[in-house]
Amino acid sequence: MLCLGCCKTRFGPGLCEVVSFIEETCSGGVCKVSFPVSAEPLSIPTLARARTGTGGGECFGDFGKAAMEKWSLMTITALLGLLVRWTVSLGSYSGTSTPVTIICNTGALTIRLLLLITVFCVLMFFVADMLVYIPAVILYCCYLKETSAKRKISSALCILLYPGLILIDYGHFQYNSVSLGFALWGVLCLSYDLDLLGSIAFCLALNYKQMELYHSLPFFSYLLGKCFKKGLVGKGLLLLTKLGFTVGVSFALCWLPFCTDVEQILQVFRRLFPVDRGLFEDKVANVWCTVSVFFKVKAVLSAETQLKLSFALTFLTALPSCIKLTLQPSIKGFKYALVSCALSFFLFSFQVHEKSILLVSIPVCLVIHEIPFMSTWFLLVSTFSMLPLLLKDGLLLPYIVTTLAFLTVCATSFSIFENTSEDDMQLKLFPTSIRRCMPWFRTFSKVIRSSFLVSITLMGILTLMSATLDPPQRLPDLFPLAVSAVSCLHFLFFLLYFNVIAIWESRDSRNQKKTN
Repeated sequence: MLCLGCCKTRFGPGLCEVVSFIEETCSGGVCKVSFPVSAEPLSIPTLARARTGTGGGECFGDFGKAAMEKWSLMTITALLGLLVRWTVSLGSYSGTSTPVTIICNTGALTIRLLLLITVFCVLMFFVADMLVYIPAVILYCCYLKETSAKRKISSALCILLYPGLILIDYGHFQYNSVSLGFALWGVLCLSYDLDLLGSIAFCLALNYKQMELYHSLPFFSYLLGKCFKKGLVGKGLLLLTKLGFTVGVSFALCWLPFCTDVEQILQVFRRLFPVDRGLFEDKVANVWCTVSVFFKVKAVLSAETQLKLSFALTFLTALPSCIKLTLQPSIKGFKYALVSCALSFFLFSFQVHEKSILLVSIPVCLVIHEIPFMSTWFLLVSTFSMLPLLLKDGLLLPYIVTTLAFLTVCATSFSIFENTSEDDMQLKLFPTSIRRCMPWFRTFSKVIRSSFLVSITLMGILTLMSATLDPPQRLPDLFPLAVSAVSCLHFLFFLLYFNVIAIWESRDSRNQKKTN
């Protein structure tokens, strides 16, 4: 009798799909299925029957049933995500009581069309979600490597129930899922070495919404590192040429309608990069807004100095993970670089909005199956950081319900409170010399769980105070600033954490290979 590992060698790559699925669904990760030694290599019709469960033995029938069950659960997950979005869209939203004014040739005519416009927007959002964002999430989770079917479904459910994106898209009605969906398609294509398609997808994301610049450095660094790895004389040079041509054509097609007039192009650039609007707006949870509580950055520093300082800090904090990714390109390192670079942009760049934290949250969703505890914690904080904006839109109840539901799903699916060891946090290979300077590393699991509970309690108290209490007359922005400052401190901690695991990621991979 042959085990499944031997069958891969004997029957060739045609059986790899079946074998890998059976291996992932075996209890405890131990393969208990065997095949006759005398079996002949499987033909294409036999493999087809195996995939559908109509022939090829009991194990293949189980495979077909398990595959059907997996896709059925994925479909239910997608429908549940759509149901939550529809429910949130029925509540309050920005500008509920504001009439829509239509300017006609005969004069100004004020017509209350909010209900009709709301229904149209929701339907448009649903169509875009079903065509771009949700398929990208489902396919990404379905084809995660070295991940069980249960974990794939759990990942898809958690990503689709992330409250921050749902509340902004279907409560605040500022849509982000198209650009984020195209970016996800780019990540998915790069994961399977479809570099040209991945480049096209990211070009579409960037041209749809310029805030995708938050993700541009990791995409550039990963593809450049891949070209270096192949060699800039042979295959690497060819790949670099193809990528350059693909990106150039994609941008040319997107910008073609605006290229009729130079002034029109300049106007587009002014809208894309509104430098005149200042360093930040409202009470955003980044460094500049938090520092301005004690040091009035806008009043002391000139606009030019603010621009240069923000650029320098953003570039310097994003540089380590990008250098690492260029020198040692890997998909795992690419995903962590997406998180750290986007977070650097959010914390230090020029003209940041509260909603820009979504550009950090989606890459964090991509690694929720690897580091569920820290990912869940970050996603909760990211939603909390937009609390002042959500309160303005009357979204307190949807915020509380979706946040509690998300936390419950993550805690149930991934058992996050049991996965707080150094190994679970991807910190096992953190240098011993640095550990010695941090005595609390000996009780790391207890410290991190206690910190999480303190964080959740603090966010709950601030939410309650913001919703029920009136601030002092001398400090009208007390609660929004408190929310921003607390969130900013969390984000600085997460920036350090994700940079650490991004830099030591390849060591962990090499160690895993040696262990295998």
